[in-house]
Amino acid sequence: MRQKLIRFINSSRTVTIVFPVILIFIVAMKGTFRNSKTYTYLALGDSYTIGEQVESKHNFPHQVVAILNKKGFDFADPIIVAQTGWTTDELADAISKAELRTSYDFVTLLIGVNNQYRGRTVTRYIPEFESLLQKAIQFAGNDTSHVIVLSIPDWGVTPFANNRNRQQIAKEIDTFNTANKQVSENYKVHYLDITPGTREAGKDTSLLTSDGLHPSAKEYSRWAGRIAAIIENKLPL
Repeated sequence: MRQKLIRFINSSRTVTIVFPVILIFIVAMKGTFRNSKTYTYLALGDSYTIGEQVESKHNFPHQVVAILNKKGFDFADPIIVAQTGWTTDELADAISKAELRTSYDFVTLLIGVNNQYRGRTVTRYIPEFESLLQKAIQFAGNDTSHVIVLSIPDWGVTPFANNRNRQQIAKEIDTFNTANKQVSENYKVHYLDITPGTREAGKDTSLLTSDGLHPSAKEYSRWAGRIAAIIENKLPL
């Protein structure tokens, strides 16, 4: 009887010690990941999405994921379909050939600067952009609130545009952005106007890479913060 009592006391002490430890562990894990779901993110675009001239961890899709993971959400590495120089039709072709999942939790789309750079018309751009946006919405499980369109940056303020007509470039960029914003509003997706911020690179070269054209990690971090805020607002606590 005495031995049984000793064993009971010891087991009680074990429960007393172990239970708080388990509870602390659970709370700690809850702080690390807010739920057990691993979220997916698809980024579609061109050089501004792939992050020309910066390490991949510094492009905006990877920075978005890093911000959200730090906040306790579990995001897989972003899937990026983008390449420097792509126009709307080239991105569409690449998407059709890529081995992608049928759906992702969130999708971003930023495309059009090379349409403008190559002298293509906005009239041609609109239906091609709309088709890409429709694909983006499909990838997001037809949830328009999980799709984010970014406006086209103004490369006309950069050193690369020296000896070019900066005012004309700005005017054309604005025309393309007016078009993609209208299409985005028609489909009720999020529209993020990053263009005004990119124009600050005309006076602040720290927002550009060494090539004097593409955004730096610092500039991408500004986009990433705003995108992450939109996504976080759509995630369960």
